[in-house]
Amino acid sequence: MATTFSIARRTSVNASPERVLSFIENFREWVQWSPWEGLDPDLQRTYTGPERGAGSSYTWSGNRKAGAGTMDMAKSGADGVDIDLTFTKPFPARNHVRIDVTPTAAGTDVVWTMTGPQSAFNKLIFRLLKMEARLAADFDKGLAQLKAVAEAA
Repeated sequence: MATTFSIARRTSVNASPERVLSFIENFREWVQWSPWEGLDPDLQRTYTGPERGAGSSYTWSGNRKAGAGTMDMAKSGADGVDIDLTFTKPFPARNHVRIDVTPTAAGTDVVWTMTGPQSAFNKLIFRLLKMEARLAADFDKGLAQLKAVAEAA
């Protein structure tokens, strides 16, 4: 029987929600802040659909560290985005990503969440490889980089 995992990390950004969203809604902008950029200098990227928002898609294929997969932006609005994430390498997986963007007096709160099904075997592998801690660290790195680019003049 499959269970579900969920990883969520947050940060506060001293920039408007519109500015923050400009880096999230356009997959081409992810090269500036994604924590997985740099894992493969020869990473192959393909973008399809609209430049930003719902219907846009990003497919990547790289070395063993970068893996391969596709992100499809299912929904985009002033409150954030929903992304369907499909990994094909190093192992197949389908997950849901939600990035919430909430205005605050100081700027914007951003919450990055990933959820997905987990078989008993995958749960064991997840635990043995300490994937929750690894993903949390990756999300923290990505959010710090998103904060830096969004706050840059």
